[in-house]
Amino acid sequence: MINFIICDDDLKFRKKVETAVDKYMMKNHTEYKIYLFDDYDKSFLNIVKQKLPFKIYILDIEAPTMSGIDIARIIRNKDVDSALIFLTGHQELSQSVLKSEFVFISFINKFDEFEKRLTSSIDKAIQIFKQNPIMKFKDNGTQYSVAFNDILYITRDSVERKCIIVTDYAEFKVSKTFSELVSILNDNFVQTHRACYVNKKRVVCYNRSKKFIMFDNGVTIDLISSRFDKELV
Repeated sequence: MINFIICDDDLKFRKKVETAVDKYMMKNHTEYKIYLFDDYDKSFLNIVKQKLPFKIYILDIEAPTMSGIDIARIIRNKDVDSALIFLTGHQELSQSVLKSEFVFISFINKFDEFEKRLTSSIDKAIQIFKQNPIMKFKDNGTQYSVAFNDILYITRDSVERKCIIVTDYAEFKVSKTFSELVSILNDNFVQTHRACYVNKKRVVCYNRSKKFIMFDNGVTIDLISSRFDKELV
């Protein structure tokens, strides 16, 4: 799932960006969602705070309450992995972006081959995302790609006979066997129970006596067995 967060105070241009994204993504047969904003307001900041997979921000340099550069700093403080694409109708503002300290995909002039440069930038962002380890699976007929870093743990539902992949933003029930899922996990995952593997990079607290694990987003689980907990001690 690719999440596009688009902000531009010009309604016509915002729709133009949305149309260009739709056109590109339809050709690539990749699941995506678009979030549209006309300013860097509270609702925009709420999206920044949300843990969503594969975020591509398309940001207007000039907005009513805040500059795109300032909002990019806020984004980077919370999220170093998302892609940033800047838009402006004023070429002279490009120097402000180029002098900034954060990594971004591109700076696009709204009036200079806009759609061509935008689709090229989106393609570059997706290629970068693909370099990160991901797990691909189907849930209710829909194909998903989830970054390993977004997975908290996987477990097995003995009633439904399905495996559950728990991430920051959703739980997915898949028909793969537990051993099949385990075979594609990377070295960040360790077994803590006969029916659970956790992402040790996301663990911030392990209480052996009370038998619980806390992840960096506050989620806790008690799927722990002394037989398997050695790598967490």
